[in-house]
Amino acid sequence: MSQDGGGVDLNKSLGYLLKETSSALRAAMEEVLRPLGMTVTHYSCLELLAQRPGLSNSELARGTFVTRQSMNVLLQALERDGYVTRPAEAPVGKALPTRLTPRGRRSLEKASAAVRSVEVRMLAGLTETEQAAAFRILQSMARSLRGDA
Repeated sequence: MSQDGGGVDLNKSLGYLLKETSSALRAAMEEVLRPLGMTVTHYSCLELLAQRPGLSNSELARGTFVTRQSMNVLLQALERDGYVTRPAEAPVGKALPTRLTPRGRRSLEKASAAVRSVEVRMLAGLTETEQAAAFRILQSMARSLRGDA
């Protein structure tokens, strides 16, 4: 409870602290990605495609936490700029599997290094044991909220 008896005491709210941390992380990532001509969503899309080539628009949207419409606009731009390729027609069903181009891979390498530097900075005050514990705790929280704990 907050000091006035209603609501949440933001100074003691883990949820609020997680949101604050998430916002600070996103801002730091945007700062290092901007000079590379990328947003966090752009980077996340390329990273997902590097790890799982052939994902559909819907799968990429879920993995980057944006709408299908937003992902479709991004994919059109990435395809136009030569970062990804999609077939003209879906091999099966409606989904157009997306793949990185060599240009997309080169761009991703630079972006990944920039993002790693942000994560290193974020974790600098933690020991390896504390980092591992934080990872486990955050995974557990996410599972609990999704209902698959």
